[in-house]
Amino acid sequence: MNDFPRWKYALVVVVLLLGVLYGVPNLFVQQPAVQIIANRGATVDQALKEKVQGALEKQKIGFDAIDLTGTHLLVRLPVGASDEQTKAVEDLKQALGDQYTVAPNLASTVPAWMRAIGAREMPKGLDLQGGVHFLMEVDDKEVLEKQLQRYADDIRTTLRDKNIRYQSVGRGPQGLVVQLRSAEDRDAALGAIRIGVPDLTIAEGAQVGEAYTLNASVKPEKVREIALNTIRQNQATLSNRINALGVAEPLIQQQGESRIAVELPGVQDTAEAKKILGATATLEYHAVDEGGNAVEAANGGVVPPDSKLYFRRELGPGGQKQPVLLKKKIIVSGDEMVDASSAPDPQTGTPAVSVRLNSVGGKKMLDFTSQNVGKPMAVVYIERTPETKIVDGKEVRSTKITEEVISVANIRGVFSNQFSTTGLESNKVASDLALMLRSGSLAAPVDIVEERVIGPSLGKDNIEKGIKAVLLGLVAVLIFMAFYYWVFGLIADVALFFNLVLLLAVMSAIGVTLTMPGIAGIVLTLGMAIDANVLICERIREELRNGSSPLASIRAGYDKAWATILDANVTHLLAALALMTLGSGAIRGFGVTLFIGILTSMFTSVTVSHAITNFVHRGRKLKGLSIGSGYTSAGAA
Repeated sequence: MNDFPRWKYALVVVVLLLGVLYGVPNLFVQQPAVQIIANRGATVDQALKEKVQGALEKQKIGFDAIDLTGTHLLVRLPVGASDEQTKAVEDLKQALGDQYTVAPNLASTVPAWMRAIGAREMPKGLDLQGGVHFLMEVDDKEVLEKQLQRYADDIRTTLRDKNIRYQSVGRGPQGLVVQLRSAEDRDAALGAIRIGVPDLTIAEGAQVGEAYTLNASVKPEKVREIALNTIRQNQATLSNRINALGVAEPLIQQQGESRIAVELPGVQDTAEAKKILGATATLEYHAVDEGGNAVEAANGGVVPPDSKLYFRRELGPGGQKQPVLLKKKIIVSGDEMVDASSAPDPQTGTPAVSVRLNSVGGKKMLDFTSQNVGKPMAVVYIERTPETKIVDGKEVRSTKITEEVISVANIRGVFSNQFSTTGLESNKVASDLALMLRSGSLAAPVDIVEERVIGPSLGKDNIEKGIKAVLLGLVAVLIFMAFYYWVFGLIADVALFFNLVLLLAVMSAIGVTLTMPGIAGIVLTLGMAIDANVLICERIREELRNGSSPLASIRAGYDKAWATILDANVTHLLAALALMTLGSGAIRGFGVTLFIGILTSMFTSVTVSHAITNFVHRGRKLKGLSIGSGYTSAGAA
């Protein structure tokens, strides 16, 4: 009798039981639901649950249950009630107002005890669940432009601290240009800037009239660091904004050096998603240029080089927007904000947004207000909104940039990291602005360059086709093995079935998102998994032809086939690993499924099938093996 240790039997049984336990949740059908999340200042409690229940009963919308957790409320609707889900979302939005985020979702029907041990269904990707896909382009140039403005301020500060006279520090074709009064000042400035602003490369420039110049540019490694930090911060910001939408299992990942792909499975209100994701809303605080004439500048006059012309949001007495001349230098900007909340101004009762800055922004604001009490400071609201126009029958995408002065007020006292922005026209505008600022200001503007919408019906159709493909491939392989290798083919079929169970269990346990490429990986894995059993069966046949006994043939077949199986699967693992690490999106999903499938197939094809084979033939005096036509007796026929 072949030796197969008891601990291996125990290992196989435990692994297969765990596989069944963690794979079964995928058989449970998700039900439509409505998720309610509290915005700042609101709470999720029993009173909210009763209010939601009352609103649903008033509109005669049926529901299965209302689950209350510490962070959100989940209204479970009957399975298949997708129309009721849309109606419930609209009605609850009206009933709850801006204090809560109401979004459609899918609720798990897996029993609570399974979810408690981490057994849950696989999240479905965009192509299976439906939703919207955005591809966003990050504008690194604007970030670099703002960074150059900060470096210009640092240069001025360094030169003043060193008592070095200079004429100007301004923008040049390749970076910054510093103009000094003498060659001695130029040489002194050269050394001071190299030490004080190490991120810049400084070189002597050509003499312009009586001015001696220095050319400064950002070092290439610093440019790469800025670009990398920019896209990372934008990813985190978009993630925060998507959480505000209440989307389950979103996908946000970098593509290339300047693009971010966002997939929102299950999202039905695509207009709201574009509004939240596509719009780049932020605030900038500028000093008012009291020496310039804004009206003359608006009528075609000269704008001072260190100032910029803006217009106020509200209309003036003549029905026209009033021009305002502001200094280009930014006191603080959106990326230095920590928190923002909307509340009426305690003194005037008008809508306002309370802003809290980080330590860096607080220091900048403290320094500015300390020197400018009684002087005006303006708040500029900047928003970039994607637009789509039809030009000559073709769809043209562009970006609308809105820059408006929402408030100009005199600084009444010194403040630093916490203050309020007033001048907003309504509580809704204040609430929306606070939401975007609270979600995080984008480090760089983003433009939606590609958009795809997949309907729920198409996703359902993809699921049905994917299941059919898996079942068809599985049945075809099962029939072939049973027909060609008889009993050993049936053993291979059992091992292949458990391979599918283990593959789904592992993917569910680690949270792999199931997509159409993932289903393709599953089908490919099933075909590859049977290769190992074919090798084992042919090795056993070879041993029988050489005159070995049945039990010795089984032992030798598994031992000799193992090296070949290992070599073949290692090369497949390397290919799958390359797809996982170097690929993105669908390619990476395919690689992950393939990698997991190879590991589970090695276990089931060798260990599980060996255990079943030894269990079937244990304690028997064999005269032959049922391993195909002509191999039913010891040796070849």
